[in-house]
Amino acid sequence: MDAVSHQQRQYTSIVVREIRRVVAELRLVGRIAVALSLLSVFAAGAFAQPSPALVTALQHGGYVLYVRHLNTNPDQADADPLHLDDIKAQRQLTDEGRARAKALGAVLRALHIPVERVLASKLKRAQDTAELLGLGPVETSIDLTEGGLVVSPRENQRRAAALKALLGRAPAAGKNLVIVSHRPNLQEAAGKDLGDLVEGEVAVFQPLGDGKFKLVERVSIETWLHEDKKPSR
Repeated sequence: MDAVSHQQRQYTSIVVREIRRVVAELRLVGRIAVALSLLSVFAAGAFAQPSPALVTALQHGGYVLYVRHLNTNPDQADADPLHLDDIKAQRQLTDEGRARAKALGAVLRALHIPVERVLASKLKRAQDTAELLGLGPVETSIDLTEGGLVVSPRENQRRAAALKALLGRAPAAGKNLVIVSHRPNLQEAAGKDLGDLVEGEVAVFQPLGDGKFKLVERVSIETWLHEDKKPSR
């Protein structure tokens, strides 16, 4: 067996173990339907997974992982975006989204991917995703919060510049930075090519200094969790 095949088998073993652990927790709290949904990803067949080279690079640190929040209810909307403390007026994570966030965090921890800081938007769906990842204390920032049409163009530009600075700044040696935020924020900061980032997708950036950065790889939640599914937009 070559080294790549061995690493792929190790990855599969880690994912199966960690998702089974999350499934067991879900069953304990009565979330049977969500547990069965996660278990269904192990149907027979070939599955995608992150490249061994990417996993190895992340284990050595020096990258920024930009995570779009996990699955939300498409029938909900941000009805009062000017008041971020009005959580009931915000689009929320679904049960599946919460379970997948927890599973993604479990996989990242099991792969021994070191994290220096976890930053998140002030919107509840991003905060919940960041906390459920379980990668460390979560710091929220207005700079990472989706503004849209309710804030001025100048403020949206300021937030984009702040995100650019984070993407271009190297984390502490041997560590990675995790940012949990929204699609529009990344599109404004990194370009229109990232305007199709789906819920749960992770865009991995290599900081180059002086506010510059390079997109290394995009990895869907289906790929991280070894699911035989196509991502929803």
